Amino acid sequence: MAFMKLGSKPEACRREGQTWVCTTGLPSDVTIEVGEISFLLHKFPLLSRSGLLKKLIAESTNDECVLPLHDVKTFELITKFCYGVKLEITSLNVVSLRCAAEYLQMTESYGEDNLIGHTESFLNEVFSNWPDSIKALETCEEVQSFAEDLHIVSRCIDSLAMKACSDPELLHWPQTGRNQDEQNEALNEVSFESKPQNVGDNWWYYDVSYLSLPLYKRLILAIESNGMKSETVAASLIYYLRRFLPLMNRQSSFKDTSHATIPTTTEADQRGLLEEIVELIPNKRGVTSSKHLLRLLRTAMILHASPSCKENLEKRVGAQLDQASLVDLLIPNMGYSVETLYDIDCIQRILDHFMSIYQPASLAASLAASPCITEVGALISDIDTLTPMTMVASLVDGYLAEVASDTNLNLSKFQALAVAIPDYARPLDDGIYHAIDVYLKAHTWLRDSEREQLCRLMNCQKLSLEASSHAAQNERLPLRVIVQVLFFEQLRLRTSISSWFFVSENLENSQNPSGNLGLPKSCQPDSEERTENVRERLLELEKECSCIRKELQKLNKTKKGWSIFPKKFGFRKKTEYSNSKESDNVNTSSSMNENPNHENS
Repeated sequence: MAFMKLGSKPEACRREGQTWVCTTGLPSDVTIEVGEISFLLHKFPLLSRSGLLKKLIAESTNDECVLPLHDVKTFELITKFCYGVKLEITSLNVVSLRCAAEYLQMTESYGEDNLIGHTESFLNEVFSNWPDSIKALETCEEVQSFAEDLHIVSRCIDSLAMKACSDPELLHWPQTGRNQDEQNEALNEVSFESKPQNVGDNWWYYDVSYLSLPLYKRLILAIESNGMKSETVAASLIYYLRRFLPLMNRQSSFKDTSHATIPTTTEADQRGLLEEIVELIPNKRGVTSSKHLLRLLRTAMILHASPSCKENLEKRVGAQLDQASLVDLLIPNMGYSVETLYDIDCIQRILDHFMSIYQPASLAASLAASPCITEVGALISDIDTLTPMTMVASLVDGYLAEVASDTNLNLSKFQALAVAIPDYARPLDDGIYHAIDVYLKAHTWLRDSEREQLCRLMNCQKLSLEASSHAAQNERLPLRVIVQVLFFEQLRLRTSISSWFFVSENLENSQNPSGNLGLPKSCQPDSEERTENVRERLLELEKECSCIRKELQKLNKTKKGWSIFPKKFGFRKKTEYSNSKESDNVNTSSSMNENPNHENS
């Protein structure tokens, strides 16, 4: 730590209660009142150093000469300097001394090597050093107006900004001068991470986090204007917030049992701090992680931040929703009228903003006009657009599965979230099927029409073999949906069998030297075994279909249940099901030919 010693005389004053008495042996002829403290001094040492005191003494008409002064916090040090007593100037008192010297007009006109010259010289030395500059800037708050007038604050901020943007290898690691107990206490309050040990872009986060918000804001803006990377600036802002907002260090899940440190500031102060820091975060995709943005949003809701602040955060999250994780989306409902466990409306707004970016109206209209999933790929010119959409589709399906168990979640909100994702964004519908299953399990009182409406959210053609097998035995699904699942699984298996027959034929042709496929003979036994497995699975499905048909006949709902299928899937009327098995196979093949889109799916 930099310091400067002035003077050579021993102590010339001692304190007696609220009074400082000069110990030179001469009776005092002037009393300086600074606040509640009185200094019994002599005129000559003061006149030879201070222009202001010289003027006040000259104007005084009282015999006792009592002079009230502005609340000069360092007047004791000023007195020592005037009497030539040893005075140590450090980075912690140089700003106050410089301001007091300016106020008392301690220029070279009233004595050589006066205090203004000494403090200015020392300030220049302080500004060349990072830790001393930090300490000096912190002390500027004590004399804010004087420090601003003398441009000490701006000079200090410019010096720190330049050093923060410089190569840290050239600066080495700056020692702040705070003792270990202070650092440990601070880190206990900020348990999320400790002071950086390795030199890097974040080496200055810890030091600047001790600054007050007004000074920190000015420093961050100066650092950003000097060319610091947006990611580094954003990370420093999050670091600062997490020091003063314990809510930022808590998990969003209700399962979290940890307790954050009780803040020393009021809720209003925390809300103001949050709103100002959010405005400072660079508005650029990927600069701040979705995890931190969602934590900011959750904290804003708890502190009842302004609507503009929450809307700002929702849009930022929406712009990079594909980078979010499921646990961070589980924002507890903080509304006054709590209906659901989690804030569904907030996620809906975030999702809508994401869709407005990645699915423009023209593209959405084109996709809606396309009857086939395979044609969607031709409509999307940029493959990068589909990747975030697919990731968000998986994320939303997982979110729906998580919140579906909430009995207070009504069907309309569940559907609104699900339909916001376009069909082409889901390569498989296993995720949305799982969410539907969880919802049906938690909402057993749904009417048949509502269950039918809910199941329309998924495309049975896009269920994996495992999901189809589960759905075929799921008693919570409507019977029509089960039959539809079995039908599409039959189509898939029949297509697989046809392809295996084609492969087997090609394998046989490959044994002929004139064959042009050139497949190895070792593939033939394996293909025959897999073909046999597919045949066995097909027989099982046919048995299941037969059982379902018998149940339909017992319920006397055969006509109503199957009337919707002839047009959609090419089924014959009920009277034609009495035909032979061969005729039934022919009809099914005809249905496949009439609906190539299902087969292609």
